[in-house]
Amino acid sequence: MAVEGCQCPTCWPSWELTAGLFSIVIFGCIANEGYINRPSEVEEYCIFNRNQNACNYGVFMGSMAFLCCVAFLALDVYFPQISSVKDRKKAVLADIGISAFWSFMWFVGFCFLANQWQVTKQEDNPLREGGDAARAAITFSFFSIFTWAGQSFLAFQRYKLGADSALFSHEYTDPSQDAAGAPYTSFGGDDLESPGGGGGQANSDGAFDGSGGYQRQDY
Repeated sequence: MAVEGCQCPTCWPSWELTAGLFSIVIFGCIANEGYINRPSEVEEYCIFNRNQNACNYGVFMGSMAFLCCVAFLALDVYFPQISSVKDRKKAVLADIGISAFWSFMWFVGFCFLANQWQVTKQEDNPLREGGDAARAAITFSFFSIFTWAGQSFLAFQRYKLGADSALFSHEYTDPSQDAAGAPYTSFGGDDLESPGGGGGQANSDGAFDGSGGYQRQDY
């Protein structure tokens, strides 16, 4: 929450879109051009020092990070409908923890891929195939570290600001329900008049006035 009154857990969906885009790039680079073979071989190996774990790590992390971004975007849409204070706090705390987790995992992935690329032997790839894709995967892994770290920092700021605003208040209501929660106003005002005007009230007071006694009506 960047400004007071923000009611969604993620007021900058562009951060999630950026993180999702980076994840797609990493996944696509490794899945499409991350496996090569020597001219004398048929079986393909991972371009990162022929280490299958390196490619598997990049593909798995890229796909899971993208699904996580989609889940956070869905939470943005659903968050204004959450009426429970505890559930709203859990949603923001989950944003902080998961974003920090992905930042750490991309740091590990960047170090792992960069190390394996550095020790890759030239004879394993004499035609220099997939080099640009490998460097792109490493580069966007590095960018993903700061993207997820920034997302975690912004979520922490939202948590601190939300403690002093309507975000975590019991008086928080869905804006779409404001009209339904308006106080009911009786039709015609508080004073109701009899069909005969003010005389009905006067006659009633006169008929039951103790000072006048019982009045018998003649037929």
